Amino acid sequence: MSAASSSAPRLRVLAVEFGVRAMSLRLPFKFGASTLTRCPQVFVRAVVDCAAQGTTQGWAAELMVPRWFDKRADRSAADNVRDLQHALESASAAYTQGVPATAFELFARNYDALMKHGKASGATALSASFGQAVVDRAVIDALCRSLHIPMHAAFAGNLVGLSDTPLASDLAGWDWDAWLSTLNPSPDLQARHTVGMLDALEGDTEDAGGLPVSLSAVVRRYGHRFFKIKLGGNPAADLARLDAVLATLDAVAPGFRFTLDGNEQYADLNALKALCESLRALPRLAARPGALLYLEQPLPRDASMDPALGKLQPPAPLLLDEADGTLDAFPVGRAHGWRGVSSKSCKGIYKAVINRARCDQWNLVPSHHADRCFMSAEDLTCQAGLAVQQDLALAALLGLTHCERNGHHYVDGFGDAPGGEQQAFAEAHPDLYETSGGRPRLAIRNGSIETGSLDRPGFAHGADPDFASLLPLRQAPSLV
Repeated sequence: MSAASSSAPRLRVLAVEFGVRAMSLRLPFKFGASTLTRCPQVFVRAVVDCAAQGTTQGWAAELMVPRWFDKRADRSAADNVRDLQHALESASAAYTQGVPATAFELFARNYDALMKHGKASGATALSASFGQAVVDRAVIDALCRSLHIPMHAAFAGNLVGLSDTPLASDLAGWDWDAWLSTLNPSPDLQARHTVGMLDALEGDTEDAGGLPVSLSAVVRRYGHRFFKIKLGGNPAADLARLDAVLATLDAVAPGFRFTLDGNEQYADLNALKALCESLRALPRLAARPGALLYLEQPLPRDASMDPALGKLQPPAPLLLDEADGTLDAFPVGRAHGWRGVSSKSCKGIYKAVINRARCDQWNLVPSHHADRCFMSAEDLTCQAGLAVQQDLALAALLGLTHCERNGHHYVDGFGDAPGGEQQAFAEAHPDLYETSGGRPRLAIRNGSIETGSLDRPGFAHGADPDFASLLPLRQAPSLV
């Protein structure tokens, strides 16, 4: 264990509280075979004894999105959310055992048991890991508040206590202290706009609140230059839709770059081969092949480690998302042809940092450009306030230059959050929010999101949610 990690503060989590708020989408969001119109958002408030620094509260928030963590046909949306609820409650019970530990030790000590417990209860790996993913952020927030430093400083000084762990044995001997000190957060991030499968493409349409509806109207308002286009699993239909999207973008965003997201909809390798062949033959892509950055999770998670995948010749690198359910998924995926992995707050901050270190370790060895590994920043419709701010701070810490953002497009501002909460966040982060239509909304200017106000003590927020306005966690399954 390195000197910095051995001197990282040892914490005791005294209590963890949860509350939920219903979020209603202003536009339906279709991804893969699912369409989202309503969803609960969970808020976490952790009380942490930070030893000499005293007792501090830490916060986190995340949407509990059904049909993403678990896409099995025999599980209802309420079942999905119930599994996430159970994961949160299990993480809380494990973390409040009273044994002092560094922030990372809390995660590492409990990871195996919580994953096994989730699997035994019938949850997917993504669902089982959700509890730690959210509670860890609240613990880090409390740690940073107690030390009066921003999140990126806590990682730069390894005050979270990252060190060698059997959970990532491939990184044995990695100099965490030296490597973490090299991470240089981006001062701003390009917003990669999501084009859902139901989204209108052309026209000047706005909703009653003055927000853009069509893709062309979105680009005119925000100035995006990066895009993420959803696929549905049918090569012919997907290629027709993609050609229409690219035609619209050629007209309104010349020079744009984009990614494709299959959301596990290509059932097997033969279907994926058909997609890749069609993509290579698409004239608009053939004219500018470098515009396609990567192809995200086209295969179902259970079919993603097929050795034959290594022989596929995709038109762009393959990126793991839903198949990245465990800490060892990326190394296994790399051996089978995957070159990228997504960072998502809902999958865990330590997983993201570990996978970023893996990319740097693997890329130290000279290789063909196509074999280089990389990370992306993807969205789970992160909402205004805690969720989007902590996810932006994570993407900035990892040194990423653009990140998918879609929560601001499908939900109006802070949704049904109390006015006082909305105003508090807007005042604390004037670079991140702007007032239009009488309410604070995420500010995207020339395609860019400013992150300067996230550089403050704590984990990326200068205001707290109104906890009294939230519903009990047990009501979450009824909010889908």
